[in-house]
Amino acid sequence: MSDLAPGAVRPLLRGSFGEPYLYATETASTQDMLAGSDHPHGTVAAAEHQTAGRGRSGRRWDDAPSAALLFSVLLRAPPGALLPQLSLVAGLAVAAAVEGEFSVPAMVKWPNDVLFEGRKLAGVLLEASGSVVVCGIGINVNQSEGELPPETRLPATSLRMAAHRTLDRGVVLAAVLAELERLYDVWLVSGLAVLLDELGQRNALRGLSVRVGVRAGTAGAIAPDGRLTIVLVRGDVVLVESGEVELGPGATLATG
Repeated sequence: MSDLAPGAVRPLLRGSFGEPYLYATETASTQDMLAGSDHPHGTVAAAEHQTAGRGRSGRRWDDAPSAALLFSVLLRAPPGALLPQLSLVAGLAVAAAVEGEFSVPAMVKWPNDVLFEGRKLAGVLLEASGSVVVCGIGINVNQSEGELPPETRLPATSLRMAAHRTLDRGVVLAAVLAELERLYDVWLVSGLAVLLDELGQRNALRGLSVRVGVRAGTAGAIAPDGRLTIVLVRGDVVLVESGEVELGPGATLATG
């Protein structure tokens, strides 16, 4: 039995996220398994392989079948909630879970990546309709170096490479869902305010030279509303709401 099969996963779940639990050996995207559905808040869809996995800005998300952890969570947020913040909530949940469970210190790269030693370990994709969000999470779990995509904006890594052992993906999934449920409940009550300290500790961009569109400067803190603070070259401080963050000349993400 696969470690993501319902019979393997359900005994590991620690909260309400993951019930119902939808499972497929192959699907176009776990996002599509939940989009437009009437499933309740906390429903999870997971798959062994995606034939048309997608990331942010329409990029493809390639996986090694039965090696990555590919899942989506249906979140029914209250009307008026600042939904883009959920990328940071989900990224923080992944980082906290893999560090707490597997001693893999992870960082959050604003707005939706999780890194280990400067390499991409996981990514988050939000797709919303009204106040309903399908939060897709892809985590490289048991891939070897040769199974990771060779051409990506950031070099990739996996939990197996970071922890130096093969992991049970069901255990990883249960840990992330428990942390995501906890942080989501905190976010519902307080927004990002009470998560800022932990986000600050895991902010992979802080202090680095960056460029977002035509703006260049030094990345600072993540603001209470989820925007990224950038101190421009001329000294002005701006808050960036969205966009692709590129590292400036000579800037490198921490590798340990």
